[in-house]
Amino acid sequence: MKITVDFAACEMHGDCVIEAPEVFDLHDDSDAVILLDDQPADELRPKVEAAARLCPVAAILVKD
Repeated sequence: MKITVDFAACEMHGDCVIEAPEVFDLHDDSDAVILLDDQPADELRPKVEAAARLCPVAAILVKD
């Protein structure tokens, strides 16, 4: 799986960080979510897909 984030659309709601902290993070000095791993292990797929669904601005895209 490959994850992309539309950093221009990201409003830092943080739902993705709560859902998949292994993949996403927030920092005070950033204006968007930080993608820690753009190709995480398959066992994280349920968390990553949930994070994408929960993003209020649909800034996260998950591809196979």
